[in-house]
Amino acid sequence: MKVDRITPYVAALPLRRPMKTGGSELTAVENIFVRIDTDDGIVGWGEASAAPRMTGETTASIIAAIDYLTPALQGRDPGDFAGNLALMDQHMYGNASAKTALELALYDIAGKHAGKPVAELLGAVVRTRMPVLWMLATGETGADIEDGRSKIEAGYTAFKIKVGINPVEMDVERAIAIRAAMPGVQISADANQGWTVDQAVRFVEGVGGALDFIEQPVMGHDLEGMAEVARRASAPIGADEGLHSNADIQRHHDRRAARGGSLKMIKLGGLTRTCEAARMCEALGLSINLAGKIAESSVANAGVLHLASAAPNLNWGLSATQQYLDTDVVRNPIKIADGHVERPNGPGLGIEIDEDVLSRFIVR
Repeated sequence: MKVDRITPYVAALPLRRPMKTGGSELTAVENIFVRIDTDDGIVGWGEASAAPRMTGETTASIIAAIDYLTPALQGRDPGDFAGNLALMDQHMYGNASAKTALELALYDIAGKHAGKPVAELLGAVVRTRMPVLWMLATGETGADIEDGRSKIEAGYTAFKIKVGINPVEMDVERAIAIRAAMPGVQISADANQGWTVDQAVRFVEGVGGALDFIEQPVMGHDLEGMAEVARRASAPIGADEGLHSNADIQRHHDRRAARGGSLKMIKLGGLTRTCEAARMCEALGLSINLAGKIAESSVANAGVLHLASAAPNLNWGLSATQQYLDTDVVRNPIKIADGHVERPNGPGLGIEIDEDVLSRFIVR
């Protein structure tokens, strides 16, 4: 079995409702899908997001990177994960989102060929049912509380407040009000690099121990700033945009700049490396949040769930972001029940893409 054809697409997927993050409002997301056909007729699908502020990649650059890597991957064994990663690295530095989309499709093919779910290809299966984190991202206290309470009634036990939208003092008041209105559940805050060190210190000192953790308060490259905020904070500080490799995880641990991190395939370069990073976090005593980008379909989120199934811990929760889309593009979308999600059980990623639906959203 060898890779034959690789076909990338850009699809604009509308959100269920507008979402505020990093100071802007989103109504739709542009995601990259990859279809890989083998010479014996097996088809695998992958998906990744553009995140210029996180990975430096745009939709155009991801498509260009996939096109550039295609000749090197044609004729390759999809199941040679280490070899395929090494080959992609040899041909192109960085471009983690492009490599993620390709590797997801390769894992999907290998799992279908072996008749096994991707989680089993990653190692020991630790869990198959996981609690899901819900984002509170309207930027308005009353609306967020109403949203959160309705989700608690639906069985959700973990929430993340998007901050860095309003002035710091307003975000402090909002976070404290949400915590007071929603006792007994995990509540974190994510600034998406939105603050200076001074602003971040004002926030962490203002909220005290009200939150379970606070994610990426300052720029990801500012390790010194992260360490200063962590020193001043009562709540644990988590890293997100600052984690792109195992070396980054080690540096944050050694500098006491974070007590955990959000691991994303598009930062680390695919399933293999994200799984390795999760095991490293466990060895260092760091908490783990597994996530995709703001809103991805059940294709990418199936990858997240297979990772979560094999990860040693999920102390800081799981973000299943297909729930924020108005329309999914698979025939068997990932479903959330009682605030929890079951990992797909079929071979490969365990999902079946609906190409007719996908075609409605393709823009490139």
